[in-house]
Amino acid sequence: MRALFSSRAKHDYLSDALTLLGGWTREGEQIRRTLVMDDTQHAALTERVKVVADALRLRPEISRRDRETQIRVGHGDGEPLTEGEVLLAARIEDAYRAVTEH
Repeated sequence: MRALFSSRAKHDYLSDALTLLGGWTREGEQIRRTLVMDDTQHAALTERVKVVADALRLRPEISRRDRETQIRVGHGDGEPLTEGEVLLAARIEDAYRAVTEH
């Protein structure tokens, strides 16, 4: 069973959590991030995200175009974002930092 952000308190929590995720933008019931990285970093990020997403039973959309990796988290079918989806976005940020550190 999924926990949904349906009450006012949870909506405020979601908004607060999203403000802490720099670079993520909200588009309806999805959040999105574009990252500039090379192909090797993209491959490493994708593998790390897959592990976390599998554990959370979520399926982010990850695409690659012109040295940019685009990530979308959320359903986009009218269902509100869940705590797990916001958590996944935070873990994606952690993975991004890990694969781009030199």
